[in-house]
Amino acid sequence: MRNCPFVGTGTALVTPFRPDTSIDFDAFARLITFQLDGGVEFLIACGSTGESATMTEEEDRSVIRFVVEKVKESGKNVKVIAGTGSNSTREAARYTKYAQELGADGALVVTPYYNKPTHAGLMAHYQAVADGAPDFPVILYNVPGRTGSNVGAESQLAIMEACPNIVATKEASGNLDQMMEIIASAPEGVAVLSGDDSLTLPLIAAGGQGVISVFSNYAPRGFSDLVRAARAGDFALARSLQYRFLELMKLNFIESNPLPVKAALNMMGIIEEQYRLPLVPMQSANKEKLRTALVKAGLL
Repeated sequence: MRNCPFVGTGTALVTPFRPDTSIDFDAFARLITFQLDGGVEFLIACGSTGESATMTEEEDRSVIRFVVEKVKESGKNVKVIAGTGSNSTREAARYTKYAQELGADGALVVTPYYNKPTHAGLMAHYQAVADGAPDFPVILYNVPGRTGSNVGAESQLAIMEACPNIVATKEASGNLDQMMEIIASAPEGVAVLSGDDSLTLPLIAAGGQGVISVFSNYAPRGFSDLVRAARAGDFALARSLQYRFLELMKLNFIESNPLPVKAALNMMGIIEEQYRLPLVPMQSANKEKLRTALVKAGLL
């Protein structure tokens, strides 16, 4: 029987940069401390929100290593997941293995983007990744908005059955019917995690186990409280927090992620607002909407 170690709130960490676009590890340390003090259950390094698409392999390694070390130094029971997906199966398998060697607790493996494999191709892809690190927990990641194709419930369930070390799916399809179909038929111990902050509450009500979140970068305490309340069945508290934060959850995607979340963290004094091209700073009008919502929610 599988038992997913990644339940509750996981933050998909941004990667702070300096003005020269090198990684700002001082700011990264502040962000990690903010997360640990905020009560999240796990952290994700080098995901989409972390701008991993513009980072080198050595930078990925340094970030994963840094997050693992900072969590270990804290003494807190917080898991670290590394984003290791690629549209090259060979590279995804290799990245997953080195994440394990760097001390991560698991890997988040996005479905291959751009080349849009068939069901048989997806099966072969995840089988190769899982076989390359057979004792390492893997989270399947379905995000059609970035990959160009949705992996339906039937395919996800077949992959889970074929790969015993797949312990969860991060579902960012936005399709609650699909998510519930997976929950209803997933192998025992496999978790369904929300990939959309605003759908976390309804997904938990339907049997989901948590979220991999963008929003919790700048609201770790508030959002992890919401998730814990929902998982405990305290839906009155969870709903009150949901509606307090709903506008911000939506504003996080008013422009491409992670532009709004980095802007918010900059307003809070945690990181500089620096990106790597082709990402550029938010439009000033949208930034003011974000600032107003942060004040309204009591986060600024």
